[in-house]
Amino acid sequence: MAYEERIAKSETHIFKAVFPNSTNHYDTLFGGTAMHAMDEVAFITATRFSRQKMVTVSSDRIDFKKPIPAGTIIELIGKVSYVGNTSIKIKVEIFIEQMYTEHREKAITGEFTFVAIDENKKPVKINAM
Repeated sequence: MAYEERIAKSETHIFKAVFPNSTNHYDTLFGGTAMHAMDEVAFITATRFSRQKMVTVSSDRIDFKKPIPAGTIIELIGKVSYVGNTSIKIKVEIFIEQMYTEHREKAITGEFTFVAIDENKKPVKINAM
């Protein structure tokens, strides 16, 4: 499979509803909850690309552009943005969708770095496949 095709096939989309149990005192999605979901989507994307054991080594800049209100749907999209020797960067975007209209807008963007590891938890080369 070509490199570009692997990137395209590893793109990950997850939808979630924002319920009150995941919001803060402003009735918007708690930032830590958003970051947890973003790391999960990034992990899935990195694993789907490499088909290897992956661990998060950093979350690079996360920009919270819009608050995400309770009662909305969010879509998290993970895309490979860089592949190194043992590491991979995944860009994650969160979009807000209103439940009862077609309105959709980007709310959060971040990037996560993962490293491929072996059975001894040591970094290994990402498979070229």
